Amino acid sequence: MNKKEYDVLVLGSGEGGKFIAWTLAKQGLKSAVIERKYIGGSCPNIACLPSKNVIHSAKVASYFFRSEEFGLTKENVKIHMPVVRDRKRKMVDGLIQMHLDLFQKSGAELITGFGRFIGPKTIEVLLPDGGRQVLVGKKIVISTGSRASLESIPGLAESQPLTHIEALDLDHIPDHLLVLGGGYVGLELAQAMRRFGSRVTIIERNERLAHREDLDVSEGLLELFQSEGIDVVTGANVQRVEGKSGQWVKLHGTDLEGSHLLVATGRTPNTQGIGLDLAGVETMDRGFVKVNERLQTTAPDVWAVGDCAGSPHFTHIAFDDFRIVVDNIAGGQRTTAGRFVPFCLFTDPELARIGLSESEAKAKGISYRLAKISMLKVLRTRTLSETRGFMKALIDSKSDQILGFTMFGVGAGEMMASIQIAMIAGLPYTALKDAIFTHPTLSEGFIPLFDDISVPVKLENPKRAR
Repeated sequence: MNKKEYDVLVLGSGEGGKFIAWTLAKQGLKSAVIERKYIGGSCPNIACLPSKNVIHSAKVASYFFRSEEFGLTKENVKIHMPVVRDRKRKMVDGLIQMHLDLFQKSGAELITGFGRFIGPKTIEVLLPDGGRQVLVGKKIVISTGSRASLESIPGLAESQPLTHIEALDLDHIPDHLLVLGGGYVGLELAQAMRRFGSRVTIIERNERLAHREDLDVSEGLLELFQSEGIDVVTGANVQRVEGKSGQWVKLHGTDLEGSHLLVATGRTPNTQGIGLDLAGVETMDRGFVKVNERLQTTAPDVWAVGDCAGSPHFTHIAFDDFRIVVDNIAGGQRTTAGRFVPFCLFTDPELARIGLSESEAKAKGISYRLAKISMLKVLRTRTLSETRGFMKALIDSKSDQILGFTMFGVGAGEMMASIQIAMIAGLPYTALKDAIFTHPTLSEGFIPLFDDISVPVKLENPKRAR
């Protein structure tokens, strides 16, 4: 069989991979992307954007059920889940067409099929029509993403649980949704389904929600969910699953029963069965591709980006991976070292953080001063009836630079961006404290925040403080 040759071959059309192909194609390199199913990757099809679409529908629903607060009546309110689903599907269709247009405009080729390595820099593609192609690339990028993990709990696989994919495509409201896992996916979808009218129970193995975050974050999330009628079980040990999701399920070890089961217990890289060993590409214990700080794999001229490379599982990080790889292909020395990783949990209100948390600062022996206020002090929240939460910042005890920022409140994701820019620029906190912000806006809250700074926090191991 004839082999087609390319300057750049990308396996998987996720965020990092597609931008690499588009960019290099525009520069005149012969580029192709091999995609098995989701054009553009998981973000526009089954993850980030679809979930935020459904979450926004749930937010609108919540306003109806709070309607008396705003002087409105809510008689005959009904959630039509097929319409919620179709709104999401319409958006996804538009995003797929956008991606197809970008492939055409960039000159990068899109090849639909299952790709696997059959040798160094050589990929065999099994085509939908049963045919096959063999492609050779001077440079290869692995961008295969990840999928929802399914733990080896007896009976779990047999129960045919929902993952985020199926949950975002429901055309009915579950009577009682059991959510196994209190991570990003579990928390966001638990709240959304509760607002649509489902009874919801979150089952978390750790002793508190968001256990890697500071205690005040965990307490804020717990209070939020309890206020909305969501049951939360922590320290849970599910020993066996009985039944079938969509009908009846029971989680033995907790004695919880429900109509549907959603599994949200982590991610598994899509690296199995694609011939990485034949390509000379090593993986780590959990299956992630082994890369260095330049995102190079153990095979020459082969890079990996995004989830499959063990990068933080965010689309914006995969996009930064693209920038690193494109620069390095051109001979640069860009690395992942020291980059800020912002994140946002899209509950309502949102949780956003950039830089150090208090727990991390204490663990590292970093001396800091704390600025913290209730969202009640941000007057804009009172006009919105969205006063829940807080925001806080960690200030370096010597330089006055911002070490970290956490916000649990309305607009947290957008607010975090201003702090991130200040941190990137190395500005002292006073640059925000003394700024003039429009009244009444959320950003105006930075003034009372940075007016309320504590004395340096005492550390258990002061010798390590900087």
